[in-house]
Amino acid sequence: MPRSAPPPRPRGTHRSIAVAVGATATAVALGVVATAVAALAAGTVRRGAAAALVRRGATAALLIGLCCTAVAPATATATVTGAGVPPAPTTVTGAGAATGAGAATGASSYPPPSAYPPPSAPPADEPFWTDPDSAAARQAAEWRAAGRTVDAALMERIAGRPQAEWIYGPDPAPTVRARTTAAARAGRLAVLVAYYVPSRDCGQYSHGGAPSAADYRAWVDAFAAALDDRGAYIVVEPDAVAQMVAGCTEVTAAERYALLAYAVDRFKSRAHTRVYLDAGNSAWIPEAWRLVDALKASGVRRADGVSLNVSNFQTDQASSRYGEWLSKDLGGIHYVIDSSRNGNGPLPAATGTDAWCNPPGRALGTPPTTRTGGDRLDAYLWIKRPGESDGTCRGGPAAGQWWPEYALELARNIRDEVPDGARDGARDGARGARNAPSSL
Repeated sequence: MPRSAPPPRPRGTHRSIAVAVGATATAVALGVVATAVAALAAGTVRRGAAAALVRRGATAALLIGLCCTAVAPATATATVTGAGVPPAPTTVTGAGAATGAGAATGASSYPPPSAYPPPSAPPADEPFWTDPDSAAARQAAEWRAAGRTVDAALMERIAGRPQAEWIYGPDPAPTVRARTTAAARAGRLAVLVAYYVPSRDCGQYSHGGAPSAADYRAWVDAFAAALDDRGAYIVVEPDAVAQMVAGCTEVTAAERYALLAYAVDRFKSRAHTRVYLDAGNSAWIPEAWRLVDALKASGVRRADGVSLNVSNFQTDQASSRYGEWLSKDLGGIHYVIDSSRNGNGPLPAATGTDAWCNPPGRALGTPPTTRTGGDRLDAYLWIKRPGESDGTCRGGPAAGQWWPEYALELARNIRDEVPDGARDGARDGARGARNAPSSL
């Protein structure tokens, strides 16, 4: 349903503004004069000071009157567009409002556009590439063209940040080549997610993957060849290790771990790549030591480290503590944290099951950066692309599909454009983890 626009502003609007401002000028003058007279009668000011107050009142009235004459007609002309209809209002209804359990529904008023400035550009020395044609960028352009300037400004909070590209189809080479080439031309590195292991997601929302182990090895070979020497940050198979530790029975552990190790080795053999094997999140397998043997069998010691919190909502502090615990048991390996949607942390467990799947009330987290403040925390990354559904829960589309209403809610709920506190918190979490026992 399209958003409804308010009735056109009358053509005589500037006259009304002039009258209103003129009345304000008169009130200002009279108020200052009355104040001066009262002060003189009470004996709290001298006659000369009272006269000065009167002169200031007259000057203020004159200035406001001039402002009225010069500005009011121009303001009216600039506000009215098209056939006398102002831009779309800042009240979201119908298709513009977030939907689903707990999301914004009906009408919700936003602050004016100035309250949502576009994100500042990433520092020049940050390595990550931002796709100028992402779903968020296209959505922002569409809404801006339609006059939805507030929504567009919110969406630009996502569009202006580097995000990972998930590679999950049977032929990875064209996408890998295109993304890394575009990034190299911009002097940056793409962030890629390899997501095609057999029995992916253990048959849940994101089920699929390669038909066989042989198909997966061929897929990895094609992926690695397409990298050439352009380099990339590569996250290897989100959830694949943690699912086996959690009890997935759709595939044998030995085969899964051997395939992951093959992928780590092939990707790491390419020049300028940084490879991170996924290790789930701090709430899934709270006892980090339980993952250690599985990660070793999957080649983690030949990777640059592990990725944490992919597609989840655990805080930077919790994820950093978890990473430090893993690092202590794995010889000091490094880690990266997916901070794309953890600005408000996870949905409280008391609200029900599937707290990881399109939870309401969440927010964008720390923008992608290598400036983490942690010795072993290599980067905050937006691995899960904000606005892509987790699955057909809470009214969402299929997993991985673009959901603009959810993206809008994530952007609207953001707490801080430059979340230095989150980085400080992660550093504090890392400090606490270093002082904790390795097996928790």
